[in-house]
Amino acid sequence: MKIVVVSQYYLPEDAHLVAELAASLTERGHSVIVLTAYPNYPAGRLYDGYRQAWRTVEVHDRVTVRRVPIVISHSRNPLGRIVNYVSYALAALSASGVARQADVVYVYATQMTAAIAPSIWRLLGGAPFVLHVQDLWPESITASGMVGGRAGRAMEKLLSGWLRWTYRRAAATIAIAPTMLAKLKARGVPDDRGHLVYNWGRRIEGDGNASIESRPGLTVMFAGTLGDFQDLDTAIEAARLVADLPGFRLTVVGTGSAEARLKQLARGVESIEFRGRVPSTEMHSVYRESDFQLVSLKDVDIFYGTIPSKFQASISLGLPVITTVPGDLSELVGANGLGFVSPPEDVEALARAFRAAHALSPDERRRMGERTSAFYDDAMTREAAIGRIETILTDAAERKTGK
Repeated sequence: MKIVVVSQYYLPEDAHLVAELAASLTERGHSVIVLTAYPNYPAGRLYDGYRQAWRTVEVHDRVTVRRVPIVISHSRNPLGRIVNYVSYALAALSASGVARQADVVYVYATQMTAAIAPSIWRLLGGAPFVLHVQDLWPESITASGMVGGRAGRAMEKLLSGWLRWTYRRAAATIAIAPTMLAKLKARGVPDDRGHLVYNWGRRIEGDGNASIESRPGLTVMFAGTLGDFQDLDTAIEAARLVADLPGFRLTVVGTGSAEARLKQLARGVESIEFRGRVPSTEMHSVYRESDFQLVSLKDVDIFYGTIPSKFQASISLGLPVITTVPGDLSELVGANGLGFVSPPEDVEALARAFRAAHALSPDERRRMGERTSAFYDDAMTREAAIGRIETILTDAAERKTGK
């Protein structure tokens, strides 16, 4: 098949899932072109070595990557963020020649605005498109506080109508969690076009698993974007409450808009360490330093149907988790013994989870790590997920040919 991948983010940004999908589809014999923006996420600055132009072409892992210009903004200013999203959508639309010969278009929908160009191409007789929804809209806009009040309600109404129209015209829609799939079907995705495919873990370079080793104390690590939604305020205050635990450490890896505020909040807590951004080539050794990975989000309705990618990254390496993400993820962790569950935004409850993890014996930690690895192998491998997506894309492409 000739597949066009539409994604606002791509390498060298932290976009491992869509990059691994494109590379794997190429390895399976498909022709893949990625249509993306110039790299600027998460700092909101153009990466070194790049200069925006109307078109540039690169090759990553034998995948052809075509970049289009974008208005760069990652501030909390709602207008700046909206212009950022829409500018990519319009720039992608102008590259219709890329998609003209495609059999199917795959949309990596971190922002649903990425679906604008594929839906218009389809309306004009172009290839069918498949949505891979990573975040539910309009809540990702309205619940974030980016737009509130009367303007927020007006935007929610406008977006909801457009989203229903888009869902009905997609050849297929992929959700990453059961609750998300149920909500998408309630919002217009036809039952026979809705699919559940769990995201897979990030490919971490290194030998063997980063499995739990016998060592004193407890190291809990958060690795990811440091934003307001991640609820690291709760983790910092919980770490303050367990300062009496011998050898306890909370290690924070990553950068983001909330980094300065979080560092200020953590002042005086000697057990908290901020590592900053770590290159992907070093992440395997960093993971090996941890006993548990922290997967946390605020108590927002859309997160009940979200499974953050850091969860798969952790369990793929045999590392159990401590999670505050309600809904689907907490149910998975609790039902399968993959770590500890705490309600979101509850400092005392998270502190109790830290204490429970600290109290485990080396043998109990080892068994938990083994369960974690086994669950990943059974339910969330990259090969199984990509095979499922390939089948969905093939079925969608047959709508173009009338098979």
